[in-house]
Amino acid sequence: MEQECWGRIRSELLSLLGKDAFTNWIDPLKLLEAGGRVAQFSVPTSFIGNWVSRNYGESILGMLQAEGLKVDRLDFRTVSAARPAPDVARIAAKVAPVVDLPGSPLDTRCTFESFVVGKPNELAHAAARRVAEGGQVTFNPLFLYGGVGLGKTHLMHAIAWETKALRPESRVLYLSAEQFMYRFVQALRFKDMHSFKEQFRSVDVLMVDDVQFIAGKNSTQDEFFHTFNALVDQGKQIVISADRAPGEIEGLEERIRSRLQWGLVVDLHPTDYELRLGILQSKSETQLKTMPDVQMDAGVLEFLAHRISSNVRVLEGALTRLFAFASLVGREINLDMTQECLADILRASERKVTVEEIMRQVADHYNLRMSDLLSPRRARSVARPRQVAMFLSKMLTSKSLPDIGRRFGGRDHTTVIHAVKKVEELKMTDSQIAEDVELLRRMLEA
Repeated sequence: MEQECWGRIRSELLSLLGKDAFTNWIDPLKLLEAGGRVAQFSVPTSFIGNWVSRNYGESILGMLQAEGLKVDRLDFRTVSAARPAPDVARIAAKVAPVVDLPGSPLDTRCTFESFVVGKPNELAHAAARRVAEGGQVTFNPLFLYGGVGLGKTHLMHAIAWETKALRPESRVLYLSAEQFMYRFVQALRFKDMHSFKEQFRSVDVLMVDDVQFIAGKNSTQDEFFHTFNALVDQGKQIVISADRAPGEIEGLEERIRSRLQWGLVVDLHPTDYELRLGILQSKSETQLKTMPDVQMDAGVLEFLAHRISSNVRVLEGALTRLFAFASLVGREINLDMTQECLADILRASERKVTVEEIMRQVADHYNLRMSDLLSPRRARSVARPRQVAMFLSKMLTSKSLPDIGRRFGGRDHTTVIHAVKKVEELKMTDSQIAEDVELLRRMLEA
């Protein structure tokens, strides 16, 4: 009876939410039982469970009750698919010509199993997993963006390895946007566009890293646009990465920007302390297996997680250097040795606020998009936050006035001077502006 009720509710939700939302969030739910006043569902990831609970929980509960089931709350249990990690070495040996050519080689270390998941990257990881599992294409394209060393490339490699493990016959192509442009230019030079089109439009999964590289390159953008459309029309999967959201990439054609926003756009946020500590713990366990004689004091990993917050690559590099130093000179890894060995990294990792970070924080605070701050709009609801962002950029960074102006949509340095003076005046007369500026300053310097 319970499953029959759930079947009817699923049909109702499909008609209410539409095919895409249903496929993404409701279809993965499996009703386990509805007893003891609790309806228990299994979900493949905790993220999906949390999302459904927040966005559809009350509706689902009401529908269950309307079907006569005596339940007061929903419970979501994460049930991971019981499959072994892909044997990337075996897969690489068997399918490297298909996976790697004419793109980039895949890193055997970059799998889902080696990716440490935390709040800042939970959505990106869940979406990447869903794409790798295959089936009906729902996120097309999947667009991953964020700063250096936050895991975009790792997830793209992981998608490729997992796809080949689950569906060895799939044609998976991973390459950088720069390589896409190079292949395109070579095809033009040797009058071999037919082979180029056939090569790029016959894949099952196309992954292009650092797509911001093609901004401003009109011919390459034109070919990318047609390749994108051809693959989407065939129901093939596209995965794109960039250092910023599609709407914030200057020099990108509007038609490409709009198509990149068709699917799921996911921001990989800067790592928090818990995620950095988890990454260090995972990597140190691996290092200790290969260097069992090395001893590490408690507190070293916590110290590194607090002090190095720039990106994961720097964090991992610091840990590798520590283990190499300890092994070579036969010393224990303690706090004194860590500070001595990593003096340059620790100095470079001292908190440095960027103009982009200021823009993002100000946009979030005023419930705007970063593209609003870069736009020519002069409405007070946009102009005032833009002036606040310029003021903070002058106060918290070492950038020159012309440089700050250029970063705010190519404005003149005199605009920045006016903004700084205006905010300084408003701080004296407008208590709300004064509070906003002080709060934003604290958040940025934290």
